[in-house]
Amino acid sequence: MTEFCKLEIFIPESHLALLQETLRACGAGHIGNYDSCMSYSRVVGTWRPLEGTRPYSGAIGELSTEDEIKAEVTCRVDEVDAVIEAVKKIHPYEEPVINAIPLLRTGL
Repeated sequence: MTEFCKLEIFIPESHLALLQETLRACGAGHIGNYDSCMSYSRVVGTWRPLEGTRPYSGAIGELSTEDEIKAEVTCRVDEVDAVIEAVKKIHPYEEPVINAIPLLRTGL
């Protein structure tokens, strides 16, 4: 089993600062004697809300294309569930995309 994983979090840019605060409070992005370590890039996401959804952005049945931020941060595997739950609490999307990817090696 690996000790660390990388989280990929897709979020509107308007929520980036809140995401950074939340990750810092959870201890995610702590590398050696540094905290708040995170990379992010602008990406374009697409989705189509289906019946029964309450989309943050877009209309039911219509394909949406929006600018988003893809944030990448490392965290300990034994803390990943707590970090994901904290991110979900501040995330505006009904179904946030948060990928947890095990890391075989890191620069740690």
